[in-house]
Amino acid sequence: MRGTARASLPPGGLPSLANVAGMKDVRGEVREFLTTRRAKVTPEQAGLPRYGGRRRVTGLRRDEVAQLAGISIEYYTRLERGNIRGISDEVLDGIARALHLDEVERAHLLDLVRMANASPVVHRRPARQQVRPSVRRLLDSMTETAAFLRNGRLDILAANPLGHALYSPVFDSLASRGPRRPANLARFIFLDDQSPQFYRDWDGIAHAAVGSLRAEAGRAPHDRTLTSLVGELSLRSQPFRELWAAHDVEYYRSGIQPFRHPLVGDLDLEYDALEIPADPGQTIIIYSAEPGSAAHQALGILASWAATQPRAGRLNTAEPPDGHTPG
Repeated sequence: MRGTARASLPPGGLPSLANVAGMKDVRGEVREFLTTRRAKVTPEQAGLPRYGGRRRVTGLRRDEVAQLAGISIEYYTRLERGNIRGISDEVLDGIARALHLDEVERAHLLDLVRMANASPVVHRRPARQQVRPSVRRLLDSMTETAAFLRNGRLDILAANPLGHALYSPVFDSLASRGPRRPANLARFIFLDDQSPQFYRDWDGIAHAAVGSLRAEAGRAPHDRTLTSLVGELSLRSQPFRELWAAHDVEYYRSGIQPFRHPLVGDLDLEYDALEIPADPGQTIIIYSAEPGSAAHQALGILASWAATQPRAGRLNTAEPPDGHTPG
């Protein structure tokens, strides 16, 4: 998978677009998540013997998951069909172990259980998301690192000058932002033809973006703006549709991000994500480089360039009227 190719929808169009974010059809979301996780685990990985003959499934069978989780096949089949109301923590832990769920996948499954057990929600007009002054000051104090604040929908809410300079292709992209909405990383990745040039590991950042949105859909099931974003990307981007259908969840926490910047060329930056507990859903993303490295020198050039530009750190964080604070 590579790039931002668009393609016609398959015959019959995109199924269940109203539920594409998995926020309204909880049972369907549970079913797809558990079946896709089950397909990823082989009997060898689970420590089960593989007998002769061809298997009809690529991963584990339902009875094998039930055996590993210590429950009956009838009960697991009911759970995989989405009937998870009232499931115990012990059974959840058993299923998570049987399916080799990592920390992020476990958290997503717990979010789905929470959704299934929640009382019907009365939808009210949510308050617009705000960036607190102390958070802006924190960003501004990071003078040798590129940093920006984003929410769970991957909207960039604020950035320090170096962060704005590093992500200038995103802020300048007509695909990523609009007159009444902030720049959005997912829109840039999947709808802007320049994103594969900016992100040298486009496949990796695309998978991370969809995994983050999928995790946010579990945490904020009634976020109408997120539903709209996922629907838009599903209609306009074939790579997004394919990744969304995989039901993978992921957190963008730390690692190396390789960029190709129009001003300084190639640079590999270390990134770290700092969540803000007082503002659920808001996360500061920080990019840094080892002092003396080529990437550090490139950041210095960007910082010098940013100092000549109009103040860019205080972005317009206005959201659409139906904006929702994730979390």
